[in-house]
Amino acid sequence: MIHSSDDPMAVTETRLAHEVHRAATTLLAEAAARPSAPLDTLAQLRDFLVANLRHHHHTEDEDLWPQIVATAPATADTLKELSEEHQQLEDALDQLAAVTLSDADTEARAALHQAAVAVRDTVHSHLAHEEPVLFPALREHITPEYWAQFSQQVIATTPPVAGHLMIGFLDEVGTPDEVSAMLAALPEPVQPLLPAMRQQAAADLASLRPIGS
Repeated sequence: MIHSSDDPMAVTETRLAHEVHRAATTLLAEAAARPSAPLDTLAQLRDFLVANLRHHHHTEDEDLWPQIVATAPATADTLKELSEEHQQLEDALDQLAAVTLSDADTEARAALHQAAVAVRDTVHSHLAHEEPVLFPALREHITPEYWAQFSQQVIATTPPVAGHLMIGFLDEVGTPDEVSAMLAALPEPVQPLLPAMRQQAAADLASLRPIGS
C-alpha cells in the first residue's frame, strides 16, 4: 500500500493508529515469552491494548462506518464484514483480558503468551483486510471537517489506560512531523506532560525488549 505525503489526516492518523496496533500486539506476544520482561509492565501493555483496540473498533463500527456508508452505500457489505472481524477480535481480547497476572509464575506467562499471540495474529490479519478498503474510502468519502470532529471525539473518549505507551509507540512508527501533527490535537493540559510521558514510555518499552535491542 503506497502512502503519499499528500494523504489527508484521516489516512495518516488511521495508518499510524494501525501501525501502533501492529507494533504493540507484536511486542506483547514476544515479551510474554521472555522471562526477563517485568510482569507489571506486561500487564500494563496488555491493559493498554485491550482498552485501545476495543475503543478503536467501537468508534469505527458506531461512527465512522455509518458515515462512509451514508456517502457510499456500495461499501455497506464490505464494512459489515469488517465489523464481523471486529467481533472476532473482541473474543480474542476477552481471552487476553481474562489472564490473571497476580504473580510471576510460569503458567501465567504461558497463558498470557498464548492469548497475546491470538490477538496479534487476529489484528494483523484484520488490518490486512481492512486497509485496502478503508484507506481509499477515507480519501474519497470522508471530508476534512468530518474527520476533525471524529478525531476529537475519539481523543475525548479514549480510555485513560497507560496513555504514555501510545506516545511511545507513535514515536516508533511515525515520522516526527506526523507525530507532532497528531499530538497537536491533544488537550492543552496534556501538552506539558508529553516529555515525561515519552521518557516513561521509552523506559517501559525497553524493559520489554531484549537487552541491547
